[in-house]
Amino acid sequence: MRIPLVASCLAVALLAAPAAAADSTLPTWATNRDERLPQDRALHLDWLGVDDWQEAGFSGKGVKILVLDTGFRGYRDYLGKSLPANVVARSARKDGNLEHKDSQHGVLVAEVVHAIAPDAEILLSNWDTDSPETFLDAVRWAKDQGARVITCSVVMPSWSDGEGNGPTHRKLSQLLGDGTKPGDPLFFSCAGNTAQRHWSGVFSPAADGYHRWTKDVTVNNVSPWYDGRVSLEVCWSDPGARYEIEVIDPATGKQPEGVTYRQQTDPPASVARFVPKSGSGISYALRVKQLSGKPGKFHLNSLAAYLSEVKLAGSIPFPGDGPEVVTVGAVDASFKRASFSACGPNSAQPKPDVVAPIPFGSFMRSRPFSGTSCATPQAAAAAVLCLSRNSDWTAAQARKYITGWARDLGPSGHDCETGHGLVWLPHLAPAPRAK
Repeated sequence: MRIPLVASCLAVALLAAPAAAADSTLPTWATNRDERLPQDRALHLDWLGVDDWQEAGFSGKGVKILVLDTGFRGYRDYLGKSLPANVVARSARKDGNLEHKDSQHGVLVAEVVHAIAPDAEILLSNWDTDSPETFLDAVRWAKDQGARVITCSVVMPSWSDGEGNGPTHRKLSQLLGDGTKPGDPLFFSCAGNTAQRHWSGVFSPAADGYHRWTKDVTVNNVSPWYDGRVSLEVCWSDPGARYEIEVIDPATGKQPEGVTYRQQTDPPASVARFVPKSGSGISYALRVKQLSGKPGKFHLNSLAAYLSEVKLAGSIPFPGDGPEVVTVGAVDASFKRASFSACGPNSAQPKPDVVAPIPFGSFMRSRPFSGTSCATPQAAAAAVLCLSRNSDWTAAQARKYITGWARDLGPSGHDCETGHGLVWLPHLAPAPRAK
């Protein structure tokens, strides 16, 4: 079913295609008053091949999909608007607060799902980001609810070894099954926006014992995005090894105030967190030292900060590094990999699996939704359409269909930047119209 097309030809073909028929009028409730938005969204759906499926009457009816995220603040304000009139919501957090985080990230994910599969039943759930068990509980609940698809656009790097292994992956795989049995859900994960915030390789000590990122460079500069919490996470596979991360002021070599550290054993990881001091003029850097074991491969990921020393390869974190999930990267309007979209190889399964175009116009806010967070629900919702058309399909069949019909980008066949290619549903004949 593969349709190999180089990216440049694909861009010309898709951009030249007429947009699907759509109401060109903005909804009265839309916060974003850009008059071009309805037509832009129709063109985006045309790129994915979704318009034909909706026209043929396949719009997600009878299929439940879980949006698994951490940001659902104010979601009720969008019911019957950017979201369905009714959703089923449950927090897996101990405090039961679905709106714990001051973020609408998950609402934006759900808006993309609803645009592509408007008749699907949407479930919402969040978890405690310091508790893998609550993440798994949310998945278990969705499976019990009959969800056939799960989409997750949040990464947790220290929850695996960076290679798709660890107890959380094992438990997630057990919950999802092998995809061949009724009730096995199909899990979609973002590749992560970590391509420019990741380093992986074999530990190489300098004379002072600190890892050399490049020749004679043992300090990796950290540039926070804003005054939110920064998390620097080192993970590795060898349980006999132990690495330690240190945050320092590069001017003095001393540790700034307010840095907290956590060591983890299964999977092994070292995590440093801090909140940048606004207006203090303090700069940050990190060093890594091995405390025990033989030198081996490790991964460093930075959340909410850029790094000066990075490596693109193997930059997909949990859950996208797991072979049990479908991992989705992002491409821009020219169908080139977005510079931040993380890449393989770092899994037993070739990663990423597919890519989807960004950004996606939002009626909720003036800025369009972007990142691999936006790409992932596009692929997941496309799978929902497949399952609404083929209700007897297993998760494995839907996965094979999505990856098999992906439009190849870049080098022929799977590659570590764009996977099997662009999510695309083949054209269908329109459903007969009632007379």
